[in-house]
Amino acid sequence: MNIFTEISLVEYALLCALLLVFCAQTYWYIRYLAAPLRRLRKDKQTQITNQQSQITNPLGVTVIVCARNEGLNLADYLQALLSQDYQLYEVIVVNDGSEDNTQEIIESYMVRDPRLHTTFVPRGARVGSTKKLALTLGAKAAQYDYLLLTDADCRPESPHWISEMMRGFQRPTSNDKRQTTNAPIDIVLGYGAYFYEKTHINRLIQYDTLFNGLHYLGAALCGHPYMGVGRNLAYRKSLFFRSGGFSHQMTNRAGDDDLFVNHTATRNNTAVVLSRDSYTYSPAKTSLKLWLQQKRRHLSVSHSYRADTKWRLGFEPLTRGLFYALVLAIVILQSPINNQQSTILLLAATGLFLIRWMVQTAILNISARRMGQHRFCMTTILWFDIVLPLVNLWMLIIPKKQSKW
Repeated sequence: MNIFTEISLVEYALLCALLLVFCAQTYWYIRYLAAPLRRLRKDKQTQITNQQSQITNPLGVTVIVCARNEGLNLADYLQALLSQDYQLYEVIVVNDGSEDNTQEIIESYMVRDPRLHTTFVPRGARVGSTKKLALTLGAKAAQYDYLLLTDADCRPESPHWISEMMRGFQRPTSNDKRQTTNAPIDIVLGYGAYFYEKTHINRLIQYDTLFNGLHYLGAALCGHPYMGVGRNLAYRKSLFFRSGGFSHQMTNRAGDDDLFVNHTATRNNTAVVLSRDSYTYSPAKTSLKLWLQQKRRHLSVSHSYRADTKWRLGFEPLTRGLFYALVLAIVILQSPINNQQSTILLLAATGLFLIRWMVQTAILNISARRMGQHRFCMTTILWFDIVLPLVNLWMLIIPKKQSKW
């Protein structure tokens, strides 16, 4: 007896729909989320190291740090920025109306190192985003054309951080074989990680950071750059002012990093750096409330992304949600309460669910290991895979007022 004759038309439709979204999800994971892993393997095979790819005639670069009441963090991390092995750089700390000892800390370091400079945003400045104003002032004060951005609470992974990020301006923009232009690199995307702690909220943040990092870096490697993180981002000063800086974004209080990249990055002018020495690390939020506030601020600018970016960003969570919904529908349809005798549909759904789960786990954990990040058990991945899109959807539907930073 042909087992397929036991399947009704509705079951055929469910199975075909499940197979379609399964293929879409698998393609997305292999094409985009695994792209950084392919680049890491390629870099290892070609043995790109500090000793084998030294930069000759180094380009001058200005490291810009915006600080608002960051005295403690500057005391802890500023020395790491001033201890880089790069030959030609300066550091500008923009004091954004701080009311603590930020200025005193900056001045104490300026006495010891002439490469450190400062400027400031006046207290009570009436602008939509003082962070964007601070970055603009830092860019204007920069003496070099290359700007490297990080935060006051960030620590570079190594003294080679600047060297690695600047090497990005000399690398191919993407893995896309359709790349034919020799246009100069204007934007370099880096990875901003968080310090690891043995807490549940830290595990959530580590997963979310790794997943999003693989996503935006992978998209850029595939020729579709759409965002970067201000903890580790470089671009040319000439690009910043030629594109109008943040003049088109001042109504958005956030987005000083991702919106700028989204509106200026192209397949031809953007590069990705993935070596471990290029990472920055910063403390993660210590409570769910603080993390949700941070995540809400990041999501609040998503409506200002380019139309093609919105479509690409919506594709994965949409197909993910459909996948889980179809699996659930098939399980319910094949439950004993519905008196269904055929098991082919249930077996097919179970098989596709397990294959996707294993592919997802393999890509995430192998990438995490290659990047020196902590790995996740399969149940943790499944839990976060279901919960995080619901959290994002909730925050997009119910936005809240954001601060000027």
